[in-house]
Amino acid sequence: MMRREFLKTTAMVAASSLLGVRETLAAEPRGAASASPPRVVTPNGRTLPLRQGKGVRIGHLIAEPVANEFAPGLRAACWGYNGGTPGPTIEAVEGERLRLYVTNRLPEATTVHWHGLELANGMDGVAGLTQRPIPPGETWIYEFGLRRPGTYMYHPHFDEMTQIALGMAGLFIVHPRTPEREPVDHDFALLVQEWRIEPGASRPDPNAMDDFNVFSFNGKSFPATEPLRVGRGDRVRIRIGNLGPADHHPIHLHGLAFRVVATDGGEIPAAARWPETTVLVPVGSTRTIELIPDEVGDWAVHCHMTHHVMTQMGHASPSWLGAKPDSFDTRMRALVPGYMAMGREGMGEMSSMQMPLPANSLSMRASPGRFSPIDMGGMFTVLEVRERGENGRSRFESLESNAPVAGPATATQLREDGIGPQPAR
Repeated sequence: MMRREFLKTTAMVAASSLLGVRETLAAEPRGAASASPPRVVTPNGRTLPLRQGKGVRIGHLIAEPVANEFAPGLRAACWGYNGGTPGPTIEAVEGERLRLYVTNRLPEATTVHWHGLELANGMDGVAGLTQRPIPPGETWIYEFGLRRPGTYMYHPHFDEMTQIALGMAGLFIVHPRTPEREPVDHDFALLVQEWRIEPGASRPDPNAMDDFNVFSFNGKSFPATEPLRVGRGDRVRIRIGNLGPADHHPIHLHGLAFRVVATDGGEIPAAARWPETTVLVPVGSTRTIELIPDEVGDWAVHCHMTHHVMTQMGHASPSWLGAKPDSFDTRMRALVPGYMAMGREGMGEMSSMQMPLPANSLSMRASPGRFSPIDMGGMFTVLEVRERGENGRSRFESLESNAPVAGPATATQLREDGIGPQPAR
């Protein structure tokens, strides 16, 4: 008799729980939208494959240790998703329903928080508050409907300081269900990240709170960042997310102005959008900009915090600007053959010098450029604008060699324009 009562009670509890789940799911949007979303390009990255199930799209994230090459010469033992950092971009349509499996292959527990998305509380991914942490070796399920279009992110909400600092982050893009009035020709997604990796070390320091020395777009530092290739007159969208631990990043585009069209809070009404050439992307936020380039060229895209376009060897180095360290150099060479104090005439000289570096580290800055070494590194990439080919397709051919380029003034030019004699150096 006791056994019968036990089974009856268990069945009633199970039915009640199932009814509660059904009521919760019914309150969220269903997967009625079936149109494939336009593909967003994640330079140096990839998109999470989603397969169609019964009323739901299904994907699988694997949290695991990964080896990341920031640029040739620097590899680090990071953590990420599906073999890389950042994790794959998740791309879906407003109104769809997603079922995302998360497998934990880390040495500690984790969760996934869907940063900025509106969903049921039990799917928010905050360890202890909305769920138990996912133990190592287990696979858990998140399932929710997509209520609002926009550019969002995902990351752990367990041991955030360690896991995010080691690379566990990704972008989550929800396209509007209604087709856009002015669709873009190119849609790019960039996740900015900052790291502390000592020269010669193989692991980022998750305890760093400032003085980061490696900066990246989508896990790569210049010159390993892929360019954004577009045609002149194309409508271009760039989505930028920031899950770094400390710094806001003012992302600056050369050669054009753009409009800020959305934040992670949603689309900005057309009448309220404003023009910029630099967009500040605060920690934990996304910003979306749109532009139509009208000048062919290679245009720099970079963070305008100047030490964010440098890498490891530029940190903790004494400044010799204006000093004459000849006697110091002589004494140091007795201990370190070939030693020479750097920066006596500024740090630009570093760009053209090939110096031996510690194992597994990057030069402070500089990579080969069209005219001379490019005096940049870190959070830097290039918007390549080319003439459009037939049928509106861009050809991405090389720039014309006869295009005007800044160069030395001739004596005749100086005289005709009234520029006086130049002082001797």
